[in-house]
Amino acid sequence: MNEPRFDLPPQATPEVVAEWNDLADKVCHELTRAGLPACRGDVEGGPPRRPGAVVHVDRMADGGVFVDWETGDELRTAAGELFAKGIDYGNPPPVVRHHRDVHQFMQDALLGILASAGFQVEVPDPHTYGSAAYVKGLRP
Repeated sequence: MNEPRFDLPPQATPEVVAEWNDLADKVCHELTRAGLPACRGDVEGGPPRRPGAVVHVDRMADGGVFVDWETGDELRTAAGELFAKGIDYGNPPPVVRHHRDVHQFMQDALLGILASAGFQVEVPDPHTYGSAAYVKGLRP
């Protein structure tokens, strides 16, 4: 009998991951400098879940540095509970719309703030990364 095989995407090299970690630290620093709460969400033993910018490194070969926005517990829980019950996607309840809109507004803000700080940024594939901002690197 053959063992099942899983085709996992290749991981980035340790050198590339080290560069991405350095970039992620710079992103956190610049967001904090701009007055936004920011933390590394991918560091083991990192801070507990809290509202603000969450910076993480996707270690897959085509990954990189991403910044997500974390809403407060009250909004996240209210939207999540309604979403779990099932919603009309064409006309979602106001709290679900608000949660979605906050993420979109914050993606736009994060992209603008990071571009202003000298980073190369873009909108990643929303099906894979949701409303995160992708940070390619520092502008030359």
